Parts: sequence; structure tokens; C-alpha cells
Amino acid sequence: MEQKFGDSLIEKRSIDYVPIAERHGKVWHLWTVWFSGDAHLATVATGVVGIALGGNLLWMAIAVVLGGAFGTFFMAFHSTQGPQLGLPQMIQSRPQFGYVGALLVWGVALIAYVGFNAFNQILAAQTVHSLYGGDSTLTMLVFTLLSLALAVVGYDLIHLAQRWVAYVLIAALLVFSAAVLLRGHFPAHELAIRDFRSVPFLAQFFAAASYQIAWSIYVSDYSRYLPRDVGVSASFWWTYLGAFVGGAWTMLVGTIAAALYPALDVASALRTAADMVLPGFGKPLLLCSLLGLVTITSLNFYGGSLTLLSVVDSLKPSRPTLAKRLLTLVLLTVAATSIALVSTENFVAKFGEFLAVLLYLFTPWTAINLVDFYLVRKGHYSVREIFNARGMYGRWNWRGLLAYGVGFVVMIPFFSTESWKGPVAKALGGADIAMLVGLPVSAIVYIWACRSLDVQADRRQAHAADVGLDPDTPT
Repeated sequence: MEQKFGDSLIEKRSIDYVPIAERHGKVWHLWTVWFSGDAHLATVATGVVGIALGGNLLWMAIAVVLGGAFGTFFMAFHSTQGPQLGLPQMIQSRPQFGYVGALLVWGVALIAYVGFNAFNQILAAQTVHSLYGGDSTLTMLVFTLLSLALAVVGYDLIHLAQRWVAYVLIAALLVFSAAVLLRGHFPAHELAIRDFRSVPFLAQFFAAASYQIAWSIYVSDYSRYLPRDVGVSASFWWTYLGAFVGGAWTMLVGTIAAALYPALDVASALRTAADMVLPGFGKPLLLCSLLGLVTITSLNFYGGSLTLLSVVDSLKPSRPTLAKRLLTLVLLTVAATSIALVSTENFVAKFGEFLAVLLYLFTPWTAINLVDFYLVRKGHYSVREIFNARGMYGRWNWRGLLAYGVGFVVMIPFFSTESWKGPVAKALGGADIAMLVGLPVSAIVYIWACRSLDVQADRRQAHAADVGLDPDTPT
């Protein structure tokens, strides 16, 4: 029997397997989940990074589109893992890194969840203050409680909310875009094709790419209830198109607003730009963006909860329960809010650096996870063994840990942040191409390490371990 929203108000499952009998939903729903997931104020801020470094509108717009297209490619491939395995994204790292070894990437993921939500809370406070004034701390708390409520109810309500938010945001973005095309006037240097600057261009390209890749750590959380037969191609393209269109479109809104009003903060620049091209539209556009920010913050809380439960399970195997999920949500809320309250200055610079650090940390993981799933094991995993502390995947998997370590180390000379620049990045004038090095190196090292893995025996063992996993479903 299908489990649908309304049958039970609060989702009971967390990191455990979703049986075939409980699968439900349509694959096209992934489009609205990831369109809304990208169409909000934090994404607007990502489009500001290159302008803040001195780039012009034309080249930063190109960097946004190319970077978004590149980063979303990896993110969408992770989405196809959800229907096939019926598991959250991060728990799937155990076959590559080991039952305990996966704690490495889960720690990175938790940093991302908490960091993104801290920035989201800051943006919400800035937005409400620009519209109505008022106390920022109170705004953060109200915003956070709304997002938390969605995360508590869980998967089905998040999907439903994302669909309705998507329709509202599409309408708002269409109005703004049409007004810019018809009435926008930009200084000549903002559209000068000869004014190419490599450092802002690469910073914006990789900011957009890393922003999209950052969704990879939980993208299959929102596809794991889909029927297994939805197809790899369908789940990939519905995710890709939703995330790319929502992400690139919204980043471009930020790029345009920053080009027009570089001295203003993100929310104020967006409102002022909207009012300029269509008087009175600034406030409604900000409110729509704030609506999207509420729902994506709930996604971050939800995904962070699943990751924290995975951490707890690795340290002390235990049955996931609703009470434990609620406790992890409270802990994540406290952590993100605490950071937000002390991190409100120099927002754009800090956000850009945060995205750069995420790029470095997620690049090796995404390469290893995708190579293992599509090239090495080709989707053949044992769900039961993933939850077996002494199972076939081991407690520490040297292959994944080695590939991650090598991939990360070789990127260090290419790092380029405000705090530190590697020697190669300095030689390139501050340009950051670390991702282009880390992806292939991590993938090649992992493939090399897997030469000693008996893939056929691994597949037979996984199949045998999962016999009877879905007793009502033919194998």
C-alpha cells in the first residue's frame, strides 16, 4: 500500500531502507523539488561572488551558466541512486569508505548543512529588516521555527511545499526577467566583451559549480521513496533540469542586482533592482525569495538530521526512531542559529569563501561515490550489509579513504581563498582550478585501488545478503 501525505502526519523513517511497498510519488516531482531548492536568496548571493571581485555583468553571467551546468551534472547523477537503493545519500558512502570510515565524509556534510543554514538565517534577517525593520534575532528564530516544522513532518510535506513554492517562484522570476529585458539599463562596461578578468570569472564559475555540487550530499534523500522502476535517465534529467534552471536563473538575478548596486547587501540590491525595472515589485520579489529560503532551510535540516543519525549509528549501532530524528533536528538548529548570531558581518566575502571550502571537501567524495556506483559496483549493493557493523564493506575501506586523501592533497596547491592561496593559484594570478584537478585524480586513484576488488564476488555476496529484503516483491 502506498504511503501518502496525510496517512501519517510525521514521517517515521529516517536512515533505514524504504521498502518497495512504501514507494510512491512521480519522478517529475524532482523538478519542482530542485527548482525550488535553488530559487531563493542564498542562490542569489552565489551570483554576487564574481561581481564583488570586480567582474562585469556579461562575463559573470557566462560564468554562472557554465559553472551551474557543470556542477549540476554531478549532483543529478547522485539523484538516480535514491530510487535504486531506497536509502538516504550519506549512508550510501559506507561501501566506499567503510562502516566507520564514512564518518570522514559525514563530518564534512554536517559542516555544510550547518553552514548553509547559518547563512540562510542571516539572509532571512537581512531581508525582513530591509522590508519591515525589526529585531534580527527574533526574525532568525521565527524563520528557523518555520523551516524546522517542515523538516519535522518530513519527506512528503517537503515535496508538497516545494511544488507550490516552485509555481510562485517561476511567476516572480518571469516577471523580473521580463522587466529587466524591457527596461533594464546597464553601464557600458558591464556588457563589454573585452573586459574579461580571469580571477573573478573562475571564482564565479567555481562558486556556481560548488553550490550545485553541494546538493549532492543529500539529493537522493528526496528521491529514495520513488518507485525503483522510474528509470535512471528520467530521475537524472528531471533533477538536472530543475536544479540547473532554478540555480542558474536565480544566480543571474543576483548577478544583475549586484552589477546595478554593488555597494548594497544582497537583499537590498535585489529589492532596489526590482523596483528600478518594475516600480513596487521589489518587495513581492523579496518575499517570494524568502519563501524559497524557508523551504530549502528545511531540506538542510532534514538532510542534516539523516547524516547525524548516520554518525550516531556508526559510533553505536542502534535502531533509528522518530525521537532520535527529532533530537538531531534540535541539535542542528541550535548549532546553525548560534553561528548565524555571530557571523553577520562581511556576508558576501564569507559566503564566497565558504563555497570554495565546500568545493574542496566535496570534490573527492563526489568522484569516488559516482565512480563506485556507476563504474565499479554498477549499482549492486547490499542494503543489509550497509547497516552491518561487521559486514562485507568493512569498518574502514582503504580504497575510498586513500582516493579521498590523495584527491584532496593534490588540490592544495590550487586552493585560492581570501585566507590562503596555494603556490599554483598564486602563479595563475589567484585563479582557482582545484576542482579540475581533484575530480579526475580522486576517480583515477579509486579505480586503480579497486583493481584488487573481486567485483563479481562482491555482487554475489550483496545479492545473497538481501534475499527476502522485500518479501512481497519478485527478485
